[in-house]
Amino acid sequence: MRHPMIGALVFFLSLGMAVAAEELKPLDAETIWELQRLDGPAISPDGEQAVVAVTRYEVKDDEGITDLWLVPTDGGDARQLTTYSGSDSSPAWSPDGRYIAFVSKRGDDEKSQIYIIPVGGGEARRLTDVPTGASAPKWFPDSSAVAFISSVYEDTADWAEMAERLEAEDESKVSAMTWDQAPISWWDRWLDERKPHLYRIGLEESEPQPITHGSGVHLLVTGAGTGSYDISPDGEEIAFVADTDTTGVRSNPDVYVLPTAGGEARNITAGNMAPDFAPAYSPNGRWLAFSQRRIPGFYADRARLVLHERDKQTQRVLTEDFDRTVSGVTWAPDSRSVYTSIDDAGIRRLYQIDTRDGEPRAITAEHSFGEPQLSANGRVLVTLRQSFVEPPTLVRVDPRRGNVTKLSTFNDEILAGVDFGRYESVTYEGANGQDIQMWVVYPPGFDPEKKYPLYLLLHGGPHNGIPDGFHFRWNAQVFSGWGYVTGWHNFHGSSGFGQDFTDSINPEQSELPYIDTIKAAEWFAEKPWIDAERMGAGGGSYGGYLASILLGRDHPFKTLVAHAAVFNWLTQYAADYGASKRRHGEFWTNPGHYKLSSPHTGAANFETPTLVIHGQLDRRVPVNHGIELFNILQNRGVRSRFVYYPDENHWILKPNNSLHWYQEKKDWLAEFLQPED
Repeated sequence: MRHPMIGALVFFLSLGMAVAAEELKPLDAETIWELQRLDGPAISPDGEQAVVAVTRYEVKDDEGITDLWLVPTDGGDARQLTTYSGSDSSPAWSPDGRYIAFVSKRGDDEKSQIYIIPVGGGEARRLTDVPTGASAPKWFPDSSAVAFISSVYEDTADWAEMAERLEAEDESKVSAMTWDQAPISWWDRWLDERKPHLYRIGLEESEPQPITHGSGVHLLVTGAGTGSYDISPDGEEIAFVADTDTTGVRSNPDVYVLPTAGGEARNITAGNMAPDFAPAYSPNGRWLAFSQRRIPGFYADRARLVLHERDKQTQRVLTEDFDRTVSGVTWAPDSRSVYTSIDDAGIRRLYQIDTRDGEPRAITAEHSFGEPQLSANGRVLVTLRQSFVEPPTLVRVDPRRGNVTKLSTFNDEILAGVDFGRYESVTYEGANGQDIQMWVVYPPGFDPEKKYPLYLLLHGGPHNGIPDGFHFRWNAQVFSGWGYVTGWHNFHGSSGFGQDFTDSINPEQSELPYIDTIKAAEWFAEKPWIDAERMGAGGGSYGGYLASILLGRDHPFKTLVAHAAVFNWLTQYAADYGASKRRHGEFWTNPGHYKLSSPHTGAANFETPTLVIHGQLDRRVPVNHGIELFNILQNRGVRSRFVYYPDENHWILKPNNSLHWYQEKKDWLAEFLQPED
């Protein structure tokens, strides 16, 4: 499945904004931080309105403020629902349409709490007041109560004791943390004794009641959220994801069901030793849908959609013949189909899947769409759309015909002044003679009679394909605005092109992507508008790993960028998942595999000038990798620079740090590739 050429969306013209060509300017990092950022919407039961969290950034204060906005789904002006100076997020519409629940930290709140606000007007009121904080709200079907997640000490008797425990820890002069079992960290934080549990609180109650606390299991300590649980249509049962593993080294998320009044949790996926996740009840209550992987320890195994028939306690795999991952669904009101967003050959398409025969039907054809939200009558579907030239934008999609109507205008005025470069999807022959899809973004005003330098981006994962989307942290339009032709190839191992393609790079993750990268460079070098003597490449995470692999092998690049690079497979045991059993063996059982695939073993060949970037809070790829890489480059006398962020994790998220990151990269690339002004 390959795309035809995709031209830039000059969507601001539809607004009648006549911006003279000489007033347009390429997208730059400063403009990136002027754009407002939309989170996934929630739709009103009658389908007339969507609520969306919109974040705007105050760069001078280095912070973002998130408000909730109501947007009519038939067109019209958006209305700001919340105006508090802090941030309001995770909106959830009550089934009766009267209230919206959301997460906020206001007034004297020490932790984030659940608030509710009347849709018709009025002030928000705090619903929870728990010392451990509350997140991920979902309404019970009768609109009388809200479920939420809170990470609690399991051995405390009540909330008062919980508060005393937290206060004692805050006041303690001992900073030590101890563990007897992995994992000890997740993403950018250390894990403590608390475990995430589900609670229920009525609209007129002050004391939340436990749902999972006392059941013997808890939600995942590694990122439990709204997608981790669902409530049955009658409100009597809750399904949630918990890790069955007791060793800490063989994670096995399973789907459990439990009476909402509390009781014994029952594992309905005990027979599968790989992850089961994203439970969703059908509106008629007959089915519980969930996603299921089959290979333990492989996060990119194809996730199949499974239907659990609740009365018969039987299960049926619905998408066995569909070679794409289905990760979370939205049910149609008649329970005969589901809607979902699927990573599909370089874009994220909306699909409808028939629950009788599993037949998938693509709804959208181009650009990328987020998770769909459907009205109670099934007639109105809203989601976010994005592309290389459009940041996430609220849209309405006709579920039958796929027609798309743009609803939000938060960024239109800014985007009307941006001179976006044309972009397209191309295909070239990669490793093993197979087709490789690649995005090419041209500089604004591209002239095929000129010669341009190349910046080839290396995506992370490695099993995270690059779709037609708007990337705030690694924005290809910004790089092209500096004067580069920017390429971004979905090399072997990328998601969205079938499971064989995704798994083809394992266990030697260094081999096929390296060949695909070299062949991408050769494809560009043959173009009359590329200067083959001015080509660079760079990436983050696995992309930084691939840049480090290039360092030790033959390649045509004048410079490389390695952000959060997995440089040394041996020291990657310090990662947040480091204790987990490796699918293809450990270094003491399969040393040859590590010698071939770990970039540090190629150090004797390091000669290329390299920009190394890393954040101290990175637990996914700990900072030692960046330091090791930089020190070895320095030891070998290779021109190199180390950019270190003490307050950032795997990603550079703070506005001023992000601006600095873009400038460091711009200056570095210019030193070696010399783009035209």
